[in-house]
Amino acid sequence: MKKIRHILEFVLVYAILLAIRVSPVSLLKILSKLIGSAIFYISKKRRNIALTNISEAFKDSLKEDSVKRMALKSCQSLALTFLEAVKYQNVVSNSQRLHEIASKNEGILKVFHKAKELHDKYNGCIFVTPHLGNWEILPHVSHSVGIPLIIVARPLDNPYLEKLLLKNRTSTGQIFIPKKNALYKLQQYLKKGFSIGLLPDQSTKKGLNVVFFGKTATATPVPALLSISYKRPIVVVCCCRDETSGEFVALISDPILPSEDPNERQEIQRITQIMTSQMEEFIRLYPNQYLWIHNRWKVYD
Repeated sequence: MKKIRHILEFVLVYAILLAIRVSPVSLLKILSKLIGSAIFYISKKRRNIALTNISEAFKDSLKEDSVKRMALKSCQSLALTFLEAVKYQNVVSNSQRLHEIASKNEGILKVFHKAKELHDKYNGCIFVTPHLGNWEILPHVSHSVGIPLIIVARPLDNPYLEKLLLKNRTSTGQIFIPKKNALYKLQQYLKKGFSIGLLPDQSTKKGLNVVFFGKTATATPVPALLSISYKRPIVVVCCCRDETSGEFVALISDPILPSEDPNERQEIQRITQIMTSQMEEFIRLYPNQYLWIHNRWKVYD
């Protein structure tokens, strides 16, 4: 029964993907608002998490109606990220075409060329991004400027959908590895001169305590640990949408370099906090596009 359910899910999703790819972008933007609104209004649990998170993050600076508006737009942004990832699959799988499109937006190309310069200078970087804007497009643009990238991602439970997703994600040469027990492989690829792509803004049971939007949250120590062990910088990158034009806008931080501090534990804490603060800075620029429905400040027993 489980196999039959997986096959039926695959057929349904595949049909939806085909429909999305032939739909005009204008229609997808309308659909993203409808899907995002459905997530917001139907999922009471996720809606409440988003409202609580935004209220805590911005405290008294936002009124109740502004908090609700931001939570709704966040859900709509999530839906648009998914639709864009599907719609632009044919574009991102063609490096030359992707580079041509990016070249029309000098800001994006400039950012990714800076990322390539950092990659070359340090023989690999640890690129991190929060769940902000469209994080799915980052690996493809990175490949278009010549950055060999290995990315950690959690596999889907449905093996047929996972195979389809992996095919799409690796269409421009990126290497994806499962999140579970990924540390060893990340170490090996860093030694080979690869850069790493991580989304480290989720709460985690085995994380460090950091300050995020003025409140204690947990954060994974893995980026800092790799940075210290292999003398590679952490660089925060994001791909957001200009809320007026709808065009993509790329953001990149200065490299976060490990020091020679003999106290490794303190250095891991320092780097992780700087990384978290930099992600927060970018989120504050585009708060409507952040994944507020995740329980970022979850407390573990």
